[in-house]
Amino acid sequence: MSRIDTETARRVAKLARIAVPDDDLPALAGELSGILDFMEQLGEVDVTGVAPMTSVTPMRLKRREDVVTEGEMAGRILSNAPDAREGFFAVPKVVE
Repeated sequence: MSRIDTETARRVAKLARIAVPDDDLPALAGELSGILDFMEQLGEVDVTGVAPMTSVTPMRLKRREDVVTEGEMAGRILSNAPDAREGFFAVPKVVE
């Protein structure tokens, strides 16, 4: 049984960049603990012989022909970026 304390819940909220009032941290910790408990239960299920699925209903994924399309549009694409450097999208660091 996993138990998430309020300090861990506070850290998770900070990493997720969500504002959680101190009064709501115990409830968030309980919800996170419940999620981890459920994941542990799922790990106990025997899935031997069960084929991986992409959906609960059988369906075939749509396929398209692999063809070369117009390229050389990096400048046009990056013109919409709030921050682009050296031909790439620049994003803020989110892992501390």
